[in-house]
Amino acid sequence: MEYAATRSSQKPALRAGGFALMLLAAPLNVEILRALEQRPKPLQELRRDVGIPPQSTMRLYLRTLSEIGVIEGRTRSEFPTSVDYEIAWAGRALLRVGDTVQAWLQASPSGPKELGSTGAKSALKALVEGWASKIVRALATQPLSLTELNNLIPRISYPSLERRLAAMRQCDLVEAHHKKGRLMPYRVTDWLRYATAPVMAATTWERIYAAKKTPRIGRLDVEAAFLLAVPLMDLSEDASGKCRLAVEVRDSASPVFAGALVAIEEGVVTSCITSLDGEAEAWVSGKPLTWLLQMEGKISDELELGGDQSLARAVLAGLRRTVSEP
Repeated sequence: MEYAATRSSQKPALRAGGFALMLLAAPLNVEILRALEQRPKPLQELRRDVGIPPQSTMRLYLRTLSEIGVIEGRTRSEFPTSVDYEIAWAGRALLRVGDTVQAWLQASPSGPKELGSTGAKSALKALVEGWASKIVRALATQPLSLTELNNLIPRISYPSLERRLAAMRQCDLVEAHHKKGRLMPYRVTDWLRYATAPVMAATTWERIYAAKKTPRIGRLDVEAAFLLAVPLMDLSEDASGKCRLAVEVRDSASPVFAGALVAIEEGVVTSCITSLDGEAEAWVSGKPLTWLLQMEGKISDELELGGDQSLARAVLAGLRRTVSEP
């Protein structure tokens, strides 16, 4: 794994999917979008529907949602000083992302959480910070202690890493593994592995509705998603061989491929590594948005398949089932 060499206590920049997930982590955003889903509403009625927050808070949230194109304010022709707010297509699509997030929240090990609740906000914030700080990418490879994470992620201070790891553990995203001498390794939970579904749904929304305002999909995003999801795949016993999963990303000026090489024996995943080198009986490749839409079942023939077609299609189907079931 490659990480920058300078250490900082500053909050890491959001990675792919984080912007949309943080929008949904804010309870008032969720309440506003749900209130507007049926019909446009004037400010005072909308404010009553979402619990009468302070005027200044309400206007701030509405302005933010308007600036990113999730809602729209329309002036009434008969009352030029009155504005009706209505949900835009981007807002309706964001609520569909919320449905995916809700399905994941319902499967929380500590009990179901409702989107828009304090518990959901904490879980989403911990997920986004773990994704942005590269903790998720690091732990998806193998269990690691806080000290080992500190060595792998030098851009973030030890106290900041400790705080993020504690939040992820409190929200059931990571758990203690077996003790390693004086060090306590942590590993990802199955619930965090299933978080690939909301992360991918959020990333798809960003690419379609907020591409200029959100980070591009990078190599670490692709690798983390495959490392989390691939071990959960349920395949038939007749699936065996190696399959290369490649996504064309632009971490630099020119496109490069990121992904995973997956080894399968009689339907069981025996290894998943992020090096694309090596022999493979089958391979699947394509652009990021094509992969995302494929996983949502919206298209079926845009990815390039090679080698053993039956193995490639089996792996694709297995991945699609994994990211659609919390």
